[in-house]
Amino acid sequence: MRRFVVALGGLACAAVALASPAAAYEIDPLTRQPLTEVLTVRVRPQNAALPADIPGSPGSAADPLASTVPQMTAIPRETVPYTGPYAPGTIVVSTAERRLYFIQPGGEALRYGVGVGRPGFTWGGSQTVTMKREWPDWRPPSEMLRRRPDLPRYMKGGIENPLGARAMYLGNTIYRIHGSNEPETIGTAVSSGCIRMTNEDVTDLYSRVKVGARVVVQR
Repeated sequence: MRRFVVALGGLACAAVALASPAAAYEIDPLTRQPLTEVLTVRVRPQNAALPADIPGSPGSAADPLASTVPQMTAIPRETVPYTGPYAPGTIVVSTAERRLYFIQPGGEALRYGVGVGRPGFTWGGSQTVTMKREWPDWRPPSEMLRRRPDLPRYMKGGIENPLGARAMYLGNTIYRIHGSNEPETIGTAVSSGCIRMTNEDVTDLYSRVKVGARVVVQR
């Protein structure tokens, strides 16, 4: 099944599909130039895995909604050696590399591809995972609504939601590690500061991370 959407990088810390192309522009905070409108075509890979818990759908390959859930990425998830200072269970995000490391015992880490904040929306520091949600609802923060008053004030969790299949909330900030309905943006710097992953990868990480886990974001 193919799904045609006009989408923007950087909304909800992820892009949100817009109904009207006329509203599909945002101003870059550094260059003051309009961000480029992107036309994306969703085509599910033939053997792509599908989540079984999509809200409002059976979650099977026969379901026409389930077949549109973006999953795959060109950045493979892999186990790599780790000799750094952080304890197992810690999440380390390298915004320069656009990679997330989940530290494992035995001198190893799971490495995932991520999307990070675009210029003007980068940040660094240490936080903790204070909450986890499956298929989270989205309420754009007030800072985003001031930039984009045309955005919806509320979007129910599901396939079209820009937070994707899972979200891990960081401290008392507006930032999250979350899935994405635009897997082609993984490995780029286009968000409003959140760390975005494919739905497949964020579901895997979500199953491993505990509330209270330390998250270190390095610029």
